[in-house]
Amino acid sequence: MTDFERALVNSFNSFFEDEEIDGIAHRKKQHRFSSQLCDVLVDSPHEMFYLAIENKSVKTSSTNKLYFTQHFSESDGGHQVERISDFVDRSGRRGFLAVELKRGRGRSRKAYMVPWKAVRSSYRDDDTGLHIDEIQEFPEIMRDSEDYSVAELCMEMKL
Repeated sequence: MTDFERALVNSFNSFFEDEEIDGIAHRKKQHRFSSQLCDVLVDSPHEMFYLAIENKSVKTSSTNKLYFTQHFSESDGGHQVERISDFVDRSGRRGFLAVELKRGRGRSRKAYMVPWKAVRSSYRDDDTGLHIDEIQEFPEIMRDSEDYSVAELCMEMKL
């Protein structure tokens, strides 16, 4: 589990606990030779918190885009965008792409929550990926000191 995935799971779980909302965020254990459907699953009886979240981290110093060929995988089951889209459709979860922008030494990281429908649309339109400027137009996952906090995002119902 990456630091970003762990931080997102912890942030959702802290939010649920603080707000006394039934829900749990978790990451399925990844086995060596099997692929997972997405990085973070959020389960809750509340429909707005029944989520599937794919996480990506990008160094903004080396790229200005999250590329579908470079940052997403391809396997016998198809392209990762297609596999996650199928999972979101079949499970009834709301899908999101959480993108962490690593902005270089001395600059704090920023993260954004992109609705999966925007990812799917861009992929279907044969775009090469999502430009960093596009990603930054979506709701930001705020930071609380060194940790991410989804509280503001959830309270404003931007999810």
